[in-house]
Order: sequence, then C-alpha cells, then structure tokens
Amino acid sequence: MSGLQTLVLNADYRPLSYHPLSLWSWKDAVSALLMGRVNLVEHYDRVVRSPSTELHVPSVVALKRYVTFNGRPAFTRYNIYLRDGFKCQYCGDRFPTPELTFDHVMPRSRGGLTEWTNVVAACAPCNMLKANRTPQEAGMPLIQDALEPSIRLLNQVARRVTPASVHHTWLDYLYWDSELEK
Repeated sequence: MSGLQTLVLNADYRPLSYHPLSLWSWKDAVSALLMGRVNLVEHYDRVVRSPSTELHVPSVVALKRYVTFNGRPAFTRYNIYLRDGFKCQYCGDRFPTPELTFDHVMPRSRGGLTEWTNVVAACAPCNMLKANRTPQEAGMPLIQDALEPSIRLLNQVARRVTPASVHHTWLDYLYWDSELEK
C-alpha cells in the first residue's frame, strides 16, 4: 500500500489546493478519519484492519471544518512559474520547472525590487539576452504584465497543469467545473 495517497477536500468539496495538489498519505487520512476531523468521500478497494475495526483506505476525504485562506498566495519561485503558466515571458515557450529562471523586469542593480510586479518567469537564454536592461531597452516586450495573482488565479492555472495520472475517484472533485462531454 505504499504510495497510496488521499485527495483532501475542503468542507465545500473543493481541493484545498490544486498545485501542489492537496494530498495526504493514506495513513494520515485514516488517522484523521478515526479522529473525526474528516468525512470519507471515496475509498480504494484496499482495507486496513485492527483487532476491532476494518476500514477501507480513503482515496478522497473532506474536512469537516471549512478552511479559509487569506487570499494572498506565497511569493515563491514556483508560484511565479505557475502564475506565468510555466512560459518564458519573453519568448512565450513553455519549459519544465528546472529549465526556468526568474527575471527582474527592472533589474535589481537599477533599483528593481523582488516582488510580484517586478519578477517574471524566463528561460535562461532570454534571461541572459535581456541582461541588465529593461524589456524596452532590450527590445523584448513582456507577453503579460507581472501582477500579483490571487489564489483563485493560481488554482485556475494549476487545474490546467494537474497531472493526467490521477486516481479515477479523484476526477469528479478535481474537474467538477469542467465542460461535460456530449
């Protein structure tokens, strides 16, 4: 059973986060279930047993208490890449995370700050080409302005990049607002 994970939903049955996907180990999910902190929504075919209890291993659980968010995402390298859709904001090409860097739109050496409105995802070649210049000076306009995203925006982007290989019991909760097939 190693490797089994449980999708964690908020009390409104939406994932706590999409990227990274809100997952617990199956053991943590069983503990939370036994402590009464979550409701069992879906389960795997596997069972865990104690001398007095038999439980299906949870594949989806929902918190009993709604968790609110302050609406401001953490300013992290990964969230910058997520906001920008894992695309270089100069050439527009998509890259895996290890191949991305971040670039200061107004270079730090010229007073630019490391904040949402001055940092964008960039590939290494574009970052080096732009160098210590503004996008205008380098003749490299930004594809989109650097703005502070909301958690909602990051979740919208994350839903588009959520891995396709998820357990079938998770699909209704990850893609509940996607268009239905005819």
